[in-house]
Amino acid sequence: MARKHAMDLPLLLGNQLCFAIYSTAHAFNRVYKPLLKRLGLTYPQYLVMLVLWECDGVPLKDVGERLHLDSGTLTPLLKRLEAAGLIKRTRSSEDERQVLIALTPQGQALREKARAVPQSILAASACSIGELSAMKNEIVALRDRLNAALGE
Repeated sequence: MARKHAMDLPLLLGNQLCFAIYSTAHAFNRVYKPLLKRLGLTYPQYLVMLVLWECDGVPLKDVGERLHLDSGTLTPLLKRLEAAGLIKRTRSSEDERQVLIALTPQGQALREKARAVPQSILAASACSIGELSAMKNEIVALRDRLNAALGE
């Protein structure tokens, strides 16, 4: 391996925070995959369900904002969830342009099955709830600062 110079340190893969977050996201996905397979969900679908379990019957725009997804990315996810019988999409009676997303009884029932997912992730992380919460808060603050730097 080539000798490392001090001026090359910023260019080393192991020194990149973005790579640490990226590779950690992949590790999370590998842990989530079998858990969510039991629920019949992909990770992005699980995120949509989390939003709806928290607040049902919300506009598509609100779901997209919560998940930082545009409607072009969100619409195919919602179509698959609707085809699976977990959600229904309806036009608002007050504003025809607005699509409301609501859980079906099957989607509401899935919430009970999903209750084991966070405990499984906690166990796999070998961290305390406090440690994970502190990490999440730091990552969210970093995301918000990065978005602010972009004018978002």
